[in-house]
Amino acid sequence: MKYLIASLLATSCFAQEALTAQQIIDRIQKHVGVKWVTPTVDTFKAGDPGEKITGVAVTMMATFDVIKRAAAEGKNLVITHEPTFYSHQDGTAQLEADQDAVLAEKEAFIRDHHMVVWRFHDHWHKRQPDGILQGMVDALGWQKYQDAAQPHLFVLPEQSLESLAGDVKQKLAIVAMRAVGDPKMKVTKVALMPGAAGSPPQIRMLERDDVEVLFIGEVPEWETVEYVDDASSEGRHKALVLMTHIPSEQAGMKECADWIKTFVTEVPVAFVAAQQPFWLPKS
Repeated sequence: MKYLIASLLATSCFAQEALTAQQIIDRIQKHVGVKWVTPTVDTFKAGDPGEKITGVAVTMMATFDVIKRAAAEGKNLVITHEPTFYSHQDGTAQLEADQDAVLAEKEAFIRDHHMVVWRFHDHWHKRQPDGILQGMVDALGWQKYQDAAQPHLFVLPEQSLESLAGDVKQKLAIVAMRAVGDPKMKVTKVALMPGAAGSPPQIRMLERDDVEVLFIGEVPEWETVEYVDDASSEGRHKALVLMTHIPSEQAGMKECADWIKTFVTEVPVAFVAAQQPFWLPKS
């Protein structure tokens, strides 16, 4: 009987201490260490900010698969780095006008399961050090090669582009990595720009004498890809590796989950990995 009473008391205390989604986000804003600025994409994307939270799922991308797995685990707040509704601003007006079935089913699941989705992109990148970059460097084991003043730059032991790309592919479990440049080219000077920073900053990075190979998540193939293809054809010591978006930033959101656990202790907080969407057909 005493164990039953203790259990009931614990349950009662938990209920009294239940946090809302907004209260958890308020804590994140307090602890992130940089001034919160607007406009920003770091806003609620779905659900009621006043919803009582039973658990927090931190992820790279709030795909339908991730949201379903979070719900199955009893975690009704999803903190995502990337968009939920297929554009940077998560605009849904055109999809709603089209009566899009994919959008409707995702929104219905979120609503029916009392889920809340909030994006954490701009300010996690603004954090010092950049939360995404820090997580990725740790996952790659490149800490001792990192330039303290320019944390996107690394000087690695000399190896071929093919060997280096293969090592990164293995460490990050990348399904569909691609590379541009001579696979036998010897490289030591590396830059890491996770995600999709866009071709102008990517090309500026490649213009540097202290960058031989640039690792990115993605870019339109007629931009940075074409630039590096031309550079290689001209005999220049340049290469590009496209890791695809999710694995290029995923470890940074695992870092985020571990960080949130330090100040949100009333409910479970867990990293939920987003599955890579690509697969390679057999030849």
